[in-house]
Amino acid sequence: MKKGKKYAEAVKLIEREKQYETAEAISIIKKTATAKFDETIEAHIRLGVDGRHADQQVRGAVVLPHGTGKKVRVLVFAKGDKVAEAEAAGADHVGGEELIPRIQNEGWLDFDVVVATPDMMGVVGRLGRVLGPKGLMPNPKAGTVTMDVTKAVNDIKAGKIEYRLDKSNIIHVPVGKASFTEEQLTENFNTLMGAIVKAKPASAKGQYLKSVTLAATMGPGVHINTNQFA
Repeated sequence: MKKGKKYAEAVKLIEREKQYETAEAISIIKKTATAKFDETIEAHIRLGVDGRHADQQVRGAVVLPHGTGKKVRVLVFAKGDKVAEAEAAGADHVGGEELIPRIQNEGWLDFDVVVATPDMMGVVGRLGRVLGPKGLMPNPKAGTVTMDVTKAVNDIKAGKIEYRLDKSNIIHVPVGKASFTEEQLTENFNTLMGAIVKAKPASAKGQYLKSVTLAATMGPGVHINTNQFA
């Protein structure tokens, strides 16, 4: 795929072989974000683990202090008193069994995060084939299977993001928007990295942080010095 002039200009700002300290990297990335829309700044973190083994899975959630800059739509599966609680907390959609055919047969997916109370997981489990591949399945580790739906919805709306390994043992997550200040992006990124370092599995051997790259949606990646997180 041929890259445009703007991309070529952005590449000139980066020393390919250099590993940057966070503050300098973020300063450069903001300069590379020249698209007409507010680009997302993403982190790509390659870990020295093998996610095929259950004891080396790295998965969890963290609340970014300045949010992601994106309005997040939350669907809550609940029943009884928890329905009103979820609505009061600001959930965009709340329901139960009746939502199954809508999601399964009609392809309704107007939500970004799914929360469920534990007593609804039997119902939600039937949507595994639809929600699983999209990374939308509620999970206790991510705090999305809980009786405290108020906290779950509030955290998500405040900027909670979920991180998990892909098949290549890389974590891809947003850390904010190009319109954020350098300080906001730095705080978000450091909060994320702190959570991932803390989530290191006991069985992980050798170098844990293989590589960390930050990039704007349309821009080139900037390599981060991983030693600062050791």
